[in-house]
Amino acid sequence: MTEAQLLTPDERRDALVGKLFTGGVEALDLLSVYLGDKLGLYRALASESTLTPGELASVAGIQERYAREWLEQQAASGILDLAEDSDDPSARRFRLPAGHDEALLDCDSLSYIAPLAHLLVGIVRPIDLVMRAYREGGGVPFEAYGPDVYEGQAAFTRPLYARLLGSEWLPAAAAIHERLIADPPARVADLACGGGLSSIAIARAYPKVRVDGIDLDAPSIELARRHLTDSPDVAGRVEFHLADAASPGLAGRYDLVTIFEALHDMSYPVKALAAARGLLADGGSVLVGDERTADRFEVPAGEFERLLYGASILHCLPVGMVGEGAAGTGTVMRVETVRRYAEEAGFSGFEVLPIEHDFYRFYRLTL
Repeated sequence: MTEAQLLTPDERRDALVGKLFTGGVEALDLLSVYLGDKLGLYRALASESTLTPGELASVAGIQERYAREWLEQQAASGILDLAEDSDDPSARRFRLPAGHDEALLDCDSLSYIAPLAHLLVGIVRPIDLVMRAYREGGGVPFEAYGPDVYEGQAAFTRPLYARLLGSEWLPAAAAIHERLIADPPARVADLACGGGLSSIAIARAYPKVRVDGIDLDAPSIELARRHLTDSPDVAGRVEFHLADAASPGLAGRYDLVTIFEALHDMSYPVKALAAARGLLADGGSVLVGDERTADRFEVPAGEFERLLYGASILHCLPVGMVGEGAAGTGTVMRVETVRRYAEEAGFSGFEVLPIEHDFYRFYRLTL
C-alpha cells in the first residue's frame, strides 16, 4: 500500500483539498506570468531599478489600475520584490529581483521558464473541443491550440538546442557525430521541425552539414523562417519546407533524420518512422528525442511524470487521436513503445543513446 492509502478517508480528503488549493494558487501564478510576458511588463521592470504602478503603465502601455493589481499580485507571490512600501498604493515601488530576470526574460538561459506559461494557456485554449473529443471520440487538430503552443514550445526548447544539442547530445552519439563532421558533407532532415531552432542548432554546431527542416504546419514553418532570418551564420545551409516527409523526391537523400519532441504527438507514428526510414541514405541514422518517461507506470508519480500526464490529457493525446485509426500515443511514451514503433516501421537497429538529461531520452534507429 502507498503512504496515502494508509490514511483515513477524512485525512485523504483534507490532503486532496490542500493539494488542489495549492495547485490552483500556483496555476494562477503561472497565468500571471503569461500576462507579464505577453504585455512586456517584466521587460519594462528590467529596464528600470524600480517602478510604481503609474510608471509601469506608462512604460508598458497598459492601464494604471491593471498595473497596480498585477504588481501587487506579483509581489504577494514572491515573483517581484516590494522595493518601497506606502499607504498610498499608487506610490508603492516594485522591483524585478536579480535572478528572476534570467528565469523570466533570458531566452538563451537553461533556466528560462516563462514559456511554460504560454504552453499552459495554449493547451487549455480549446477545452470545449477537448471535452467533445472525450465524449464522442476522435481528436483535436493541432491548429486549434493556436500560436501559444508552437511559439511556447520553440521558446522552451530554444536554450536546450542552442546550448546542448550540438555540444553534448549529438557528440554523445558517436556514429552520428562522426558522420556530421566527415566528408562528403552530411545532409540532415529535421522532421516536425516546428520553429526550426533544432535545425539551426545542428547547422551551427556542424559547419559542413546542410539541414532541411520539414513540417506540415504552415505557421510553424513561418516561425522557423523568421528564426532563420535572425541566424545569418547558417544562411545557405538551412532551408525550411512545408512538406510531407513521405514525398518521393526526398527518398534516400539524408545521412541523419531527426524527430525532436514530436513522435508522441503524431497520429500515425509508425508511418512517420517509416517515412523517416525512406529518407535515409546507406549507413544513415534516425535520431528520436522525446520525453524521459519512467520505465513503467507507478503511483504516486514524480513531478515530471505528472507534468507529462497533464500535458497529455489536454493536448498531446487529443492531437494524436486525429484521424481514422490514430495511434493515440500520448505524452507518456515509454521505451518499449518507441521500440515497437521502430520495429513496425522496419528498422533493424534500435538503441537508447547514453545521453543524460532530466527531461529527454534519445533513440538511434538504423536500417
